[in-house]
Amino acid sequence: MTFRISVLDRSPARRGRGSAQALRDTVAFARDIEALGYHRFWVSEHHSVPGVAGSAPTVLAAAVASVTSRIRVGTGGVMLPNHRPLVVAEQFGVLESLFPGRIDLGLGRSVGFTDGVRQALGQGREAAEDFGGQVRELLAFFRGDQTAYPGVHAIPAEGLSLPTFLLATGSGADLAAELGLPLVIAPARGERAMVEAIRRYRDTFAGAGTEPHVVVSTSVAVADTREQARRLLVPEAWSTVYSRSHGVFPPLSPVDEILALPKTDRERSRLDDIVASQIGSTPAEVTDRLGELVEATGADELLVSTSTYDQAARVESFTALAELAGLSVSA
Repeated sequence: MTFRISVLDRSPARRGRGSAQALRDTVAFARDIEALGYHRFWVSEHHSVPGVAGSAPTVLAAAVASVTSRIRVGTGGVMLPNHRPLVVAEQFGVLESLFPGRIDLGLGRSVGFTDGVRQALGQGREAAEDFGGQVRELLAFFRGDQTAYPGVHAIPAEGLSLPTFLLATGSGADLAAELGLPLVIAPARGERAMVEAIRRYRDTFAGAGTEPHVVVSTSVAVADTREQARRLLVPEAWSTVYSRSHGVFPPLSPVDEILALPKTDRERSRLDDIVASQIGSTPAEVTDRLGELVEATGADELLVSTSTYDQAARVESFTALAELAGLSVSA
């Protein structure tokens, strides 16, 4: 495998450990990921989700960058409609100034998942409709040529250059092409739709002096047997299933307890479908499936976002993946 592999951690809470521990787990996990030779470590933004502690990605990125020395650190992503572009520019200007050459700015267009969250953020559903304008304004603050607010400068961001990525599913890929930005995409609407969005992105890419760059996000678990790998994927998959049935994403639970729970036929089917859609198997099968994914998408990079209840088992899986990819493991 000759493509780059990076890691996204959403800071999931684990039952009995709490949100504060989830954030400390993310920082510790970042150190492990750096030692394994991965290219980037990104954190995410979720608000009022009981099972996810990562609500302030710029703060968490600073914590991660402060305990690592080589790996690139960024966000997957900052949900720009929730924030003023000036503030985001200033925050990332601070990060890039403190950790020069290591910071990535990943941007998404989600607002809040509920009316209450959107109200608390001071935004409505319509806030995401001008995502393109918000991104342009943010980039102009970095260049120092914005004209909407005369005399306003994003200090210390102005004049700094750091990689800016757009997280997208469908139409967002078109915006990334128009602005000449790297694209981060997942098969949220199925692999066929993802491949078509990537094709449009490459065909219409308008970057001056830059090339299209596609990062495909997926979940990967590597273990000695397919069953062991699938068990690693169950805790997060079950929390996703539960959230669809009950409207709440719960903390991750031990896999044996999840498998013993009574489930409706629909819940059981959803759980099986989610696990089957992810890449979890033996080293040989994972190598083949990742190769097929990269061949289908032409991905320049993979962003792996696997979580499970057992932190040690997750590190073992990422260690096995690093070995498959031939990453340089530090002592």
